[in-house]
Amino acid sequence: MRFMRSIIEEYKVLLRSVPSTVIAAFVLSVVLMNLLAGREMYRSDWFCLNTGLSVSWISFLCMDVICKRFGQRAANLISVLAMGVNIFCAVGFALLMKTPGRWAAFYSSSDPNIAQAITEGIDATFSGAWYVVAGSSIALFVSSLVNSFLNVRIGKTADNGRYSGFAIRSLLSTCAGQFVDNFVFSALVSHVFFGWTWPQVLICSFTSMIIELVFEAVFSPLGYRIVQNWEKDEVGKNYVDLHPEVKPA
Repeated sequence: MRFMRSIIEEYKVLLRSVPSTVIAAFVLSVVLMNLLAGREMYRSDWFCLNTGLSVSWISFLCMDVICKRFGQRAANLISVLAMGVNIFCAVGFALLMKTPGRWAAFYSSSDPNIAQAITEGIDATFSGAWYVVAGSSIALFVSSLVNSFLNVRIGKTADNGRYSGFAIRSLLSTCAGQFVDNFVFSALVSHVFFGWTWPQVLICSFTSMIIELVFEAVFSPLGYRIVQNWEKDEVGKNYVDLHPEVKPA
């Protein structure tokens, strides 16, 4: 109970310290990536690209800016929060899809069979499968630990206070974190439930990581600017002062 109270108190200070825009972007990207991951952009015998890749990099950029200002522990706590919200949304969607009703797309077809198939297809997309939600949650948790750990450790030696230092710690940690995220999900879900071979798991994990890393590289100057403004304005000073053990590198 004492441990839980301390965590709750830390969350209170942290959520008042980290700007709500970043937390909202982090949580929303996690929820959206799981919904969009159900739509393929390209598929072959060796790897598959889905539309979730278009937003998955946002969560890692948010982790990087949080790590830079608030430290590794703060980034992990926000990741757990995002994972919890994602599970809550997934359960809520699944329950809502059990209720009677029709999507607006139902009325796009005059054929009642086709219209019903459209509604059932959308329902299935939002309902998801328990193993997909579980796999994505585990992958997010593990990759968050890897990303935040490497970000802080690399930052202690490579961060020179300029953009180049931020880019090094951000891109290297994201490279490892994204690969772990893709690999864990592919191994737990795609390999077990969809019959992917291990070469497919490895190739898909690597190619997806490259795409996400490109997005991260393009938008990392924005992340650096955000952190600079936070440090200049002493944003989140309460959390940083109250938790010296988790001060950023």
